[in-house]
Amino acid sequence: MRNRITDLRAERGWTQADLAQRAGVSRQTINAIETGKFDPSLPLAFRLARLFGLKIEEIFLDDQ
Repeated sequence: MRNRITDLRAERGWTQADLAQRAGVSRQTINAIETGKFDPSLPLAFRLARLFGLKIEEIFLDDQ
C-alpha cells in the first residue's frame, strides 16, 4: 500500500519526530510507514487522517 505521509508531513513542515509525537508513536514507526515497510493499524490510520484533516483513503492508496 502506498501512502502520501511524506508529502503531507513536508507540506506542514513537520519532521518524522514531530508527526510521531502528535500521533503517539515512535519516529521509527513513522519512518516504516513512509517507506512502506509497515502498514499502520486502523486506529493509527484514523489518527493520522485526523492529524492531516483528510480521509484515510486520501492518505493511503491501494496499489491495485
